[in-house]
Amino acid sequence: MSERRGFVPQVLVVPAVLGLALLVVPLTALVGRVDWSTLWADVTSPAALSALGLSVVTAAIATVVCAVLGVPLALLIARSGARVAALLRAVVTVPLVLPPMVGGVALLFLLGRNGWLGRLLGEVGIQVPFTTAAVVIAQAFVALPFLVLALEGSLRATGVGYEQAAAALGAGRWRILWRVTLPLAAPGLLAGIVLCFARAVGEFGATALFAGNAPGLTQTMPLAIYTAFNGAGVSQGTAVALSLLLLITAVAVLLLVRAWRPGPSSAAVRR
Repeated sequence: MSERRGFVPQVLVVPAVLGLALLVVPLTALVGRVDWSTLWADVTSPAALSALGLSVVTAAIATVVCAVLGVPLALLIARSGARVAALLRAVVTVPLVLPPMVGGVALLFLLGRNGWLGRLLGEVGIQVPFTTAAVVIAQAFVALPFLVLALEGSLRATGVGYEQAAAALGAGRWRILWRVTLPLAAPGLLAGIVLCFARAVGEFGATALFAGNAPGLTQTMPLAIYTAFNGAGVSQGTAVALSLLLLITAVAVLLLVRAWRPGPSSAAVRR
């Protein structure tokens, strides 16, 4: 039993427990502030339903956009050479390490009234910033890496052996993609889609700068929570209830992703 657990010094248990407490205690404090007697009324208030509905709809659309763009990108990275794959993977990872506000500024400079693409769209009467479409674009920008990296890792793990066997039997590229490649990588794809949706629902910084905070138009749940604690929009009780709802969503996402992961084989456990 001790060999299976390894040989970690016991003194490291103390900082490990402190680190766990740093993650768990604030969330426990959040749950403790929930007024359970008014929870349902808070969550179903008109302002809360508006923010909740907008978050779910825009996150779902953003997830579809990420799937359409991210699956080909993940395939390209997984099937490229080592140097090209490393470069593409680094580019995809950039939104993960950038502060979300920087992403919002970048989108504003691209699609804003004075942005080089925004000016072209303005000439044909299309305005993107501070619209619901801007919410979707901001969510897709920050969520796309989650889908791409999850699927790319799954594609690399499955390898190309089955694809080569299918090609040797006369299958075309599209048939191989739909009947071999994607089914084998399905756990990574499903996990990526779930993580992508969860990240889109919780997006705040890029949305605030690029889409604004107009109730019913661009005010998602994170923005409604922020404005409530600044004395505007929904009540603080509603903000706490929405925060709890986001927490429950995050936990559910983690459980779903864990359920889709294949468990270790018995041979691996014995080793």
